[in-house]
Amino acid sequence: MLRPMPALRRTRARSKKIRRSARRREQPAILETPHLRLVRAPGVPSTTDPMPRQISVATYNVHRWTGFSGRAVPDASRAGFVISELGADVIGLQEVLCPFEGDDPLVRLADALGLHLAYAVTRIHRRGQLGNAILSRWPIRGAEVLDISSSRIERRVAVAASIDDLTGGPGLNVLATHMSLVDRTRRRQVDLLLEHPQLRAGPSVLLGDMNAWRRDRASRRLERAHDQHHNREWPASYPAVRPVLALDRIYTRGARTLEVEAHDSVAARRASDHLPIVARLRLPTEDF
Repeated sequence: MLRPMPALRRTRARSKKIRRSARRREQPAILETPHLRLVRAPGVPSTTDPMPRQISVATYNVHRWTGFSGRAVPDASRAGFVISELGADVIGLQEVLCPFEGDDPLVRLADALGLHLAYAVTRIHRRGQLGNAILSRWPIRGAEVLDISSSRIERRVAVAASIDDLTGGPGLNVLATHMSLVDRTRRRQVDLLLEHPQLRAGPSVLLGDMNAWRRDRASRRLERAHDQHHNREWPASYPAVRPVLALDRIYTRGARTLEVEAHDSVAARRASDHLPIVARLRLPTEDF
């Protein structure tokens, strides 16, 4: 088989580079720094009832909608089906991909489930914007982004949302994040998160992919600062087909965690490389 001449190979490489540059020019201008991109209500809310004293919350790394292997064409319907299986009242999502073109699958999913949505962009991926999201059965009355990046190379954020209970009560404060793989960086990120006002005012939940593959100093500090669940150990969530690492966690303050478990369904094992983690919480009464 004849190999392409060096000049021909250089020409092909140059053509590919030109095509990539043209595609980038055609894309809309997008902020490259972490930012809050979207806060919206669904067309038809799933409920207009006040927040009950017992609710369920979940955290789920959806792996850019690319399935367990990460090599499949992005398809939000896989993880979307798993999210519908959960039936959770509040859900934090990580590695959410919003494509540059076409319909936004996250918005489509939120509307289909009748959930309110807050979405924060962490970084730009070759296929779109990548970030964290919060879905809620009750209105989101305020949202903000906390940039916990340690460098330009590794972007990390937390999205914070205040969820209204529709009665004027304290509601629920939620921080959803995706932490660093590096222990020292993760310790600094924990310090920033624990200082956030929304973890200090009223009942609050910190959830996300903590990348806590062992019980390090960051994990111990989170456990000391939050109410403990009654389970003996955190449920394993990674890898989804045979989970051995408890990377995904849910911490609470001012609310009682009744149970924490992994959602291990056939669909969940195929939709992402992480399993969702679900917790059942008891919120304080007015005289708590």
